[in-house]
Parts: sequence; structure tokens; C-alpha cells
Amino acid sequence: MIGIALLVRRDLRLAFRGSTDAMMSVIFFILAVILFPFGVGSDIKILPHIGGGIIWVVALLAALLSLDRMFAADHDDGSLDLLYLSPVSLGQLALAKALTHWLTSGVPLLFAAPILALFYNLPEAALLPLLYTMLLGTPTLSLVGGIGAAITLGARRGGVLLALLLLPLYIPVLIFGASALDGAIAGRDIGPQFMILGGFLLAALALAPWATAAALRYAID
Repeated sequence: MIGIALLVRRDLRLAFRGSTDAMMSVIFFILAVILFPFGVGSDIKILPHIGGGIIWVVALLAALLSLDRMFAADHDDGSLDLLYLSPVSLGQLALAKALTHWLTSGVPLLFAAPILALFYNLPEAALLPLLYTMLLGTPTLSLVGGIGAAITLGARRGGVLLALLLLPLYIPVLIFGASALDGAIAGRDIGPQFMILGGFLLAALALAPWATAAALRYAID
């Protein structure tokens, strides 16, 4: 855990030093969510029903924007080789990178999403479910995204390949995240959706770091 904490602190310093890359996905999220009502109209009967799904789709795309840089900087300057030879395992490195990605891109989305929900006239009953689903779903996106970032490391046009690999894996999180918001607006029980999202997160915590480590080992060797 000490090794993971040191890696997270190092990566956070690098992320805040290059703050433009860290904020790009957040700015995209805010602008895209704001623009949708101009395209679909401002009907207060329609917006609450589509708002949750739009916020989740844009959050998913925003998470994709910064994934291709998760390991690329360390790979380009040779730091990844040094980390491979260090006492920290590749599984710990993968977990630290995913945690850093979530702290720099997922956490800002958590704070922005309830505010942006006001543009879609979402009722108060849906605001806490929106926050909870984002809290469960965004770490899963970062953990699973680490696998794709490691697989496409060093590949030409890696961003396009990354999107093709990850979008099918992200669909279940999107479905149950948006379904929970629809259920909250309709007054239905949304406990099953929360449990499924929690199951996705636990499965990603257990499996994603080791799958990412295997892909990193192949890329380094």
C-alpha cells in the first residue's frame, strides 16, 4: 500500500503540473452536457427523461479522452522500464494509475454532474442517485480503461483503437447507471442497479489490475 500511495502522489504531481491534460476531459464533459439541450430543445417534459442518459454517455466519453496518456508518458521517457524493475509490482502500478486517473478525471465529474443536472430539470429525487451511480461507475471506468491503455501502449492511432476496445466494455455500466436515474425519476426501487454497479466495481478491483499488468508486461518485453 505504501508503494501504491507513493506512485499516486507522484502521478498526481505530474498531472497537476500539466494541468491542461488533466482538465481537458472535465472541460469536455461540462461543454458537451451544456450543448445537448440546445440540440434537442428545451422542453421541460423531455429533458428530465433524457438528461440522466446524456450525462452518463458524456461522462463515459470524457473518461476515454485521458486514458491514452495513462501509461504513455512513462513509456516515452523510460520511467515505465524503471518501474518494472522496481520492487513495486505491475499490478500495484496498474492500480495506482487507475486511482490517479479517477482522482484527476472521475472525481471532478462527481462534483460537476449534479450541477449540470439542473440544465435538464432533473428532480431532486434523482440528484443523489446520480451522485451515487457516478461514485460507483467512474472508478470502474478507470480500472477497465487501464486494460485498454496498456493493450494499446505504443500503438499507432492508439486513441481510436482504445475507443473500439473499451466502448463495448463500458456499455453495462452505462446501462445500469442510466437505468438507476430513470428509476429514481419514476419512483421505482433502484437498489438492484446500485448492487450491480457495486458488483462491477468489485470485479474490476479484483481483475483489472492483473489484466493490466499482463498487458504492460507484454508491452515492455
